[in-house]
Amino acid sequence: MRPSPPPLMLFAAGVGTRMGSLTATRPKPLIEVAGRALIDHAIALADAAGIGRIVANSHYLPDQIEAHLAPRGIAVSREAPVILETGGGLKRALPLLGGSPVLTLNTDAVWTGRNPLVQLLEAWDDRRMDGLLLLLPVAETLGHGGTGDFVMDDEGRLERAKGRSGSVYLGAQIVKTEGLAGIADEAFSLNLLWDRMIAEGRLYGVIHQGGWCDVGRPEGIALAEEMLRSAT
Repeated sequence: MRPSPPPLMLFAAGVGTRMGSLTATRPKPLIEVAGRALIDHAIALADAAGIGRIVANSHYLPDQIEAHLAPRGIAVSREAPVILETGGGLKRALPLLGGSPVLTLNTDAVWTGRNPLVQLLEAWDDRRMDGLLLLLPVAETLGHGGTGDFVMDDEGRLERAKGRSGSVYLGAQIVKTEGLAGIADEAFSLNLLWDRMIAEGRLYGVIHQGGWCDVGRPEGIALAEEMLRSAT
């Protein structure tokens, strides 16, 4: 009998400043791509992967996020008065998630190809890993416009790219959460946890088998819709 998948944290608290007027009256996770809210694209991936427990965080226009998720029974961790970033947000949501490790998924991207959550679950090795990130080489991403975040050795172990040609973190991971207790700050990035894992040789990566489009800017909507059309 296969063990149940770990719980999933959906990061949905961002203000969406780069979206300009599109987020003046609605939070970024509710912007539609191909007729479906971004957060619903993420939830569909979770459903297909058999994820039983899903938690989202909220900060900007939180009532809209909570109303959208209520019919699904998805618990929401509201961050107020300040946004807690990825690390602080995950730490705040731990009582709702109820376990370690956890999956996390950003809600401002669209995927094609293999289900990213399934890929992470298949590649996870609890004995060797404290974190496992899904990646793509920079040239294979859409809408990103940045440089690589990590380089990977032959065993999948990660280091910071530091100017080298590397791969982009796609906003999907499995991570053990025990290390969050040792970070005193209320608001902090998961980069703090990842750097500790890198130092201990326990942060790994796996390359996504498919396409990925960052929908953090308005132009990302058309790019994502074209990617989805091309994949069908």
